Amino acid sequence: MTKLVTAALSLFLFFACSAHSRQSNPSFISQVTQWKHEWSRGAVFYELFVRSFQDSNGDGIGDINGLISRLDYLNDGKPNSGNDLEVDALWLMPVFKSPSYHGYDTTDYRHINPDYGTDEDFARLLQEAHKRGIKILVDFVMNHSSSQNPWFLDSASSAASTKRNWYVWQAEDPGWKQPWNPNYPTWYLNNGAYYYGVFWSGMPDLNFRTPAVRKEFKDLATYWMSRGVDGFRLDATRYLIESGPGPGQSDTPETHQWLKEFSAYVRNNYPQTTLVAENWTETPIIAQYFGSTKDVLWGDELPMNFDFPLSDRILDGLKSGKAENIAAKILDVQSKYPAGINDAPFLTNHDQVRLATQLQNRQPLLRSAASILLTLPGAPFLYYGEEVGIQNGPAGGDEAKRTPMPWDNGPGGGFTTAMNPWYGFAPGRDSANVAEQIDNPSSLLSHYRKLIRLRASSTALAHGSIEVLTSPSMSSPVLAYLRTSNDQLVLVAHNLGGSFMSAGPYRINANSAKPLFTTGTMPNPSGTSGQWNLSMPPYSSGVWEMK
Repeated sequence: MTKLVTAALSLFLFFACSAHSRQSNPSFISQVTQWKHEWSRGAVFYELFVRSFQDSNGDGIGDINGLISRLDYLNDGKPNSGNDLEVDALWLMPVFKSPSYHGYDTTDYRHINPDYGTDEDFARLLQEAHKRGIKILVDFVMNHSSSQNPWFLDSASSAASTKRNWYVWQAEDPGWKQPWNPNYPTWYLNNGAYYYGVFWSGMPDLNFRTPAVRKEFKDLATYWMSRGVDGFRLDATRYLIESGPGPGQSDTPETHQWLKEFSAYVRNNYPQTTLVAENWTETPIIAQYFGSTKDVLWGDELPMNFDFPLSDRILDGLKSGKAENIAAKILDVQSKYPAGINDAPFLTNHDQVRLATQLQNRQPLLRSAASILLTLPGAPFLYYGEEVGIQNGPAGGDEAKRTPMPWDNGPGGGFTTAMNPWYGFAPGRDSANVAEQIDNPSSLLSHYRKLIRLRASSTALAHGSIEVLTSPSMSSPVLAYLRTSNDQLVLVAHNLGGSFMSAGPYRINANSAKPLFTTGTMPNPSGTSGQWNLSMPPYSSGVWEMK
């Protein structure tokens, strides 16, 4: 039996199932429907843009059939085959009908964008993904629709329209500005009245004070859950219901009330369906979006929220070579988030400059980033191509963050047979492509594959609590922590600096250290009487089972 660290016995169980004792109480369970999200705890998610993943028909646009043809790269359904990335779930950026390339302005929530294929193609994707053990999450954009959506066209046609209150209208312009941009308006003139759109005029906000709108989105959720969708990524949830200018445009009590109502609806009907939300803000505010864990394990509002502040600290720490601010943020999350929740850490996403560009394509730092992400608690999210080191495209704008996946270095990059893809490839694809890396055991792709497999095989890494060993108040390039489950104790350490470092001593109640994963020429920890020291080469990571 693994000996646990003495301090861990009293540790607040960050991201662990500390409230599981309630599950053994039948009277508690009978009072409220619980989430059935065991599959998502510790799972590795993969965000992809269908338009940029794989083209199957030569039109230069990625599509669903192309994605199906690449499922075996993501997870072939054969444990330990060694040929796949072995991710557990996919988050598909918007796939519903839309007039834009990005799809965040939806015109029809019940049908697949024809650029990507048919509803039948999507049904086959679900079937093929589930056959391999892959879950599918779809982007569910509730805050706003397209201004070309029939709902809005009807709403804008007349003040007497039956859908007038599906959107937010006023006779005069209140003059509000965007919460993040005081120079940009949020009210727009149409047919003699002003409608509200926090992002821009082409994406009018839906009115969730209207019962018919709330019912419609519950019905839409049922429509997709009944077809086999395993979860929803909820876009822009901070802005669902506004009460006034400035701070009144985000994080309102009514927004939280609606999310709890929607969450309860999903949980009561399809409790295995997960929800992960975009609340791009600071830790104390994100913490509120989990709701209460008193009666609902993992939260009665949103069971997962992307951890934007932790992402920022990881990238800042990698750039500076200093670990203390990462340690401080882990401790901050630990103190602010409700006990037992499932965090959603990530490095970058579709709205951010790509990781390889931010880190100047420095391979040791890209490996350190992967090592940190995949040894943290929660359910980590990878952004497509991050595993081979895709950089940003050369132009500005969001398209440059969402360039086609480079499968090889040929003319179409293995992505398309068309003369030109929908958007140009990012620079550096001569080495940042799958074919170049897939059979190279020392490649970045192999690094990701090894870490994902390690995570899946370790109860401590996948499901355990965390105890930070690095001081948050003393400058150090070494980020060290313990991951603890009922049957395993694991020491994790990362040297973010370019110099050889000695770290410790760390008080760990163990007699031996078995290496599970190391980079470079990492020596084993040395220790006597529970005092353990580390000798870490530059930009190295190590994971050891302590016994």
